[in-house]
Amino acid sequence: MFTWAIVAIEAMSAVGLIFLVLLHSGRGGGISDLMGGSIGAAATGSTVVERNLDRITVSVALVFTFATLALDLRLQ
Repeated sequence: MFTWAIVAIEAMSAVGLIFLVLLHSGRGGGISDLMGGSIGAAATGSTVVERNLDRITVSVALVFTFATLALDLRLQ
């Protein structure tokens, strides 16, 4: 029962992490420039929304990390 709860938390945090990373704006070269991501790069700055998005992404990444470690320890 406990193992399935950890698996569910890890799966939800993995999907959430993918979604949150895709929400971030591109910074400099790479695929985001090829897709037209550099059009509004001059107008965007370090806004409150971006800082909050960074904090949420780090939080979800920590949940994912601890769930992965807990699952590894549980399955040993």
